[in-house]
Amino acid sequence: MSPQLRRRGLIIVVTLATAYVASHFFRAANVTIGLDLMRDLRIGPEALGALTGAFFLGFSVMQIPCGFFFDRYGPRRTITAMLLLAVAGAAIFTLAPSWPMLLAGRALMGAGFGVMLIGSMVVISRWFPPDRFSTLSSMVLSIGLIGNLLATTPLAWVTEITGWRDVFGGAVVFSALAVIAVWLVVRDAPPGHPFLQRAPESPVDMLRGLIAVLRNPQLPFILALNFCNYACTFTVQGLWGGPFLREVHGMSLIASGNVLLGAVMAYQLGMLVFGPMDRVLNTRKWIAITGSSTIAVVLGVLALWSSPPAFVAIAAIVGIGFLSASSTMIMTHGRAIFPDHLIGRGMATMNTSVMLGVACMQSLSGVILGAFVAHPDGGRTELAYRSLFGFMSVVLLVAVTIYGRAADVRPTDEMRARVT
Repeated sequence: MSPQLRRRGLIIVVTLATAYVASHFFRAANVTIGLDLMRDLRIGPEALGALTGAFFLGFSVMQIPCGFFFDRYGPRRTITAMLLLAVAGAAIFTLAPSWPMLLAGRALMGAGFGVMLIGSMVVISRWFPPDRFSTLSSMVLSIGLIGNLLATTPLAWVTEITGWRDVFGGAVVFSALAVIAVWLVVRDAPPGHPFLQRAPESPVDMLRGLIAVLRNPQLPFILALNFCNYACTFTVQGLWGGPFLREVHGMSLIASGNVLLGAVMAYQLGMLVFGPMDRVLNTRKWIAITGSSTIAVVLGVLALWSSPPAFVAIAAIVGIGFLSASSTMIMTHGRAIFPDHLIGRGMATMNTSVMLGVACMQSLSGVILGAFVAHPDGGRTELAYRSLFGFMSVVLLVAVTIYGRAADVRPTDEMRARVT
């Protein structure tokens, strides 16, 4: 690829990553304003868990259809259309007067924003060689995490001053501008790429392609960890980490927001560390296993240690933020088992498991916490949170055990196959 095309590809990837910021902001905001939503709408942890999980349920429902759209219509048209749906959902959520309307808006946001990561990965796979996939995917995630940063301390500050709806209104405007930028800048593939000369698949051929993806013998092992890894880490980072720090360790909204901000910054650092690691160590499987196993250990410490000092809880949440970046290796591993013409459907299937896992875990987490008798003021007890952390630790260890049966796909083997 010429330097000019490489620069153009980077501009396209950065544009997609910038649009991805909105997705991260909306999905993570509940961890900061969760207690405020519960108070304002007079709902319990079960309803908050369902509200938060609705984003990921909508996200997961649209993955397979969008996989078809990516392979048939291309990322540019698919992402633009789905972002319009996300903007509509964000506007509904911002203006909603009741919990059912919030639920509907959040589900629509999830459905619309659900194309961003996989669409970016499809574009990367067509503009750049395989050994750059992990690094550029990590770059997209790292830029997108600016949305997570904005959903921590900055959101807490502005929420205390003006209320969360004003902040969300600004995010709706940003999302609308992102739609325009994607349409103007993004292109599906570089000139001369086979995708641009393809004959459109018939619906029967598209279905056969999906069946081929689902029949891949390596897929079930990778899906197991894909389903559980992000589900566990984001249930901490994106839902209950803030309430845990406020209710168990007595932190203020701003102080807990600062910890969550540190966790997101640690995640961004982790992306820079884990992104190129597969090329350095020439493995993907063992990086994913090491990162996921360590997260399970950290969750286990939170579960087993009664009344630890606050700095232990803070270090655990920040540490989980850093280690959760290892999940990019699971997606990179999954991408490597699919041929180019099935990339859209293959990556969409992978991401379906990720987001369905989050939707299930976040909804289940509310049920787990709600099963314990609350304090007189309505706050959750330490035992309730410890039980949740212990449950997630066990789930993650089981998933790692299943994933361990997958065959590694080393970058050197991929590049050798590409040359031959």
